[in-house]
Amino acid sequence: MTDARFDVVVVGAGILGLATARELQGRHRDLRVAVLDKESRVGAHQTGHASGVVHRGVYYAPGSLKAKLCVEGAELLLRYCEERGIPILRCGKVVVAATEDEVPRLRELHRRSVANGVPAVELIGPERLRELEPHVAGVRALHSPQTAVVDFSRVADAYADDVRAAGGEILLGRKVLAFRGLQHGVTSESGRRVLLETTLGEVEADRVVVCGGLHADRLAALTGAPAEPRLVPFRGDYVRLKPERRHLVRGLVYPVPDLAFPFLGIHTTVRPDGDVWLGPNAVLALAREGYRRRDVSPRDVWETLRSAGFRRLARRHWRMGAAETARDLSTRLFVAQARRLIPSLESDDVLPGPSGVRAQAIAPDGSLLDDFVFNESDGVVNVRNAPSPGATSSLAIARAIVDRVDAL
Repeated sequence: MTDARFDVVVVGAGILGLATARELQGRHRDLRVAVLDKESRVGAHQTGHASGVVHRGVYYAPGSLKAKLCVEGAELLLRYCEERGIPILRCGKVVVAATEDEVPRLRELHRRSVANGVPAVELIGPERLRELEPHVAGVRALHSPQTAVVDFSRVADAYADDVRAAGGEILLGRKVLAFRGLQHGVTSESGRRVLLETTLGEVEADRVVVCGGLHADRLAALTGAPAEPRLVPFRGDYVRLKPERRHLVRGLVYPVPDLAFPFLGIHTTVRPDGDVWLGPNAVLALAREGYRRRDVSPRDVWETLRSAGFRRLARRHWRMGAAETARDLSTRLFVAQARRLIPSLESDDVLPGPSGVRAQAIAPDGSLLDDFVFNESDGVVNVRNAPSPGATSSLAIARAIVDRVDAL
């Protein structure tokens, strides 16, 4: 006997799982919806450790799902924050070419931005850059004046309030251990039934959406979905500018990224509370929920090392990995990287900051999957890859997920 029966169960109470539950309820008023999560609060992992930047679509390949859903999702999210009274810091963003050899990549970002419909984006010269960011050095920059910052934890809490207000349930402290009925032809009056075995008993659903974040591949495997793509966790550490040095930046200052990778390099993030973060780096995490260097999970390490995709990635880019690790261990090297953009920055200007872990899907050939990835079968939709700008795009991604649920 099950403890509870629902039309749709969403596994994962991060910002994306909550947005999906909210969209299901908005589209189907009488639907019985529940959200399950193993933690005691919503948004405990990637959502609660995010920088809060509302991306506008500068980086993403035109025509990709990321590009479409980021541009659409940013508009939806900012409108939602306005309606719910969630503070928005409209600080704008510059992507800065420190040297002439970075200008071609900057122009490619401008081309992508225009193709994606990024609002009011423009290429600017050093004079305009100095007007916007007097302490930042560069030969050219891309200016995205409508890039903003919000607190994604507050957004997740608001989504959760919406789910409860519409009659949905958020069942916390329930780790999903197994999905039963998928491989055994168990059906209900509606034609299908999935039994979710959890640490607090069974839950029954006609359809399931798995937004498992850092554990998305493991949960997908439990549903019978393909083992690939596998997730590899990358930890990102920030430092914080001392209050008396926050004047060094006015908004978001980014380097020109290597477009072959989904990581954006060490940059500045101005927070709604006035704090200024510098980072993150990107180093292999030794635990999927390892927010500190000393956090080690033997199981997580073993799964990463036995992944053929990770081994190929490591062999191909070990020099980059070694450099990131060195910066992770040395504040001096960390700050030196940022000094390319902010020449007056010194190691004494920073304090320890927060950390996060990014769930990054890796293909068997060692390539990092850059786009959002979903698959569905047997009454289950699995979200396999939804890294940044996943939070920005949450309301738009939720629409795409519910389209898939409706088609099951």
